[in-house]
Parts: sequence; structure tokens; C-alpha cells
Amino acid sequence: MGKDLMRVHVFAGGRVQGVAYRFYAEKIAARLDVTGWVRNLADGRVEVLAEGSAAHIEAFLERLREGPSLARVDIFEVRRESATGEFNDFRVAFFSD
Repeated sequence: MGKDLMRVHVFAGGRVQGVAYRFYAEKIAARLDVTGWVRNLADGRVEVLAEGSAAHIEAFLERLREGPSLARVDIFEVRRESATGEFNDFRVAFFSD
């Protein structure tokens, strides 16, 4: 695990479900070599847990704040956490609540 590895836990709210936000996040993560997952929450928000280099995470967060063209991100909460290096890729997760 590189010393420059950063981890963020993100909660996005607004019009973020049914507008391909999760697949947008997956595509951007692949471009930026960011690992982790994204999922819809029952309350209408989207949750993202991601790790990558500081520069890549900052670029990823910038794109997540924008979202895909049909999305409207009204709430964007970012929690910075200690990186674990546990992820090998980035995927859309379908966890049950």
C-alpha cells in the first residue's frame, strides 16, 4: 500500500438514482485507477467507498460532484478515512440493506 493512498466514503443525494450515477462512477473510477464500490441506498442516496492516489481521488470526487448529465447532486458528503488497500477493482455493488 503506497503512502499516498487515500480513502473516501461518499454519500451523494439529489437525483442520483435511476440516472446511471453508479455506472458513471464505475467508468470514472476505471479511468483514474480508483478502487472500491458504489451502491444505491434505500433512502435515495448513493454511497461510494473508494481508494486511490490523492490526486486521483480528488479528480474522482470532482467528477462525482458533477454526476452524469441526467443527475442532480444536491448533497455531497465526503468522509476521509484511513486507506486499507483492500480493493482490487471498482464495482457497482448490490448490497441488501
